[in-house]
Amino acid sequence: MDLTGKVAIVTGGGRDIGSATALRLAKEGAAVAINYFSSSTGADETVAAIKAAGGKAFAMQGDLTKQEDCEALANKTAEEFGEISILVNNSGGLVGRTTIADCSLEHWNTIMTLNLTSTFLMIKSCLPHMKEGAIVNISSQAARDGGGAGSVPYATSKGAVMTLTRGLAKELGPNIRVNCVCPGMTDTDFHNIFTKDEARRGFEAAAPVKRQGRPDEIAALITFLAAGDDSGFMTGTNIDINGGMVFS
Repeated sequence: MDLTGKVAIVTGGGRDIGSATALRLAKEGAAVAINYFSSSTGADETVAAIKAAGGKAFAMQGDLTKQEDCEALANKTAEEFGEISILVNNSGGLVGRTTIADCSLEHWNTIMTLNLTSTFLMIKSCLPHMKEGAIVNISSQAARDGGGAGSVPYATSKGAVMTLTRGLAKELGPNIRVNCVCPGMTDTDFHNIFTKDEARRGFEAAAPVKRQGRPDEIAALITFLAAGDDSGFMTGTNIDINGGMVFS
């Protein structure tokens, strides 16, 4: 997966899957721009690791629910490294669990903006700097099975990301491929915060592989989709990586 000379943006790159993806893309030769919202320490550490290995990277804080911050990230990346060839839309979140009966309109809109609108804004901001390449969106197993208790807004937003992927694949082809990765239970801070330990142990017991996923495994799949030499005939796909818990 040779990405020498390629320029990548990874949103939410300060921790977990985002950081692992930035490191893997850089290992394969790409110059990487890392967006973060609050994980400044993790983003700086990821940049330092890339540079120590001889790669090129920078980190930039930004709220990707704001168009001006998305445009600023895309513009700086193009100025620093040149034409953008890879966009990984990893930023997003669950915020909190709630039933629909108790869900406020404010919470619903927050989740939709955080997971769906931010993806739209980043793609729109990058397209003027992107003549060809690959976009990889990040959805979730929740988009396949409706998610765990209290996560209907999150699951719905991630389902919309899958549909956005399909539509954009047709709109942006043949020069830009658009695919999506749907991770299941992965050992990340996301689940440390939002998933009870007994639920994670239950996943491990039920999954055919008998364990949670690792961020580097998700990053490897993202990198495969970003590298057109091996995945050039793939676009519009939503690929499950969940240890066998959900088959699509």
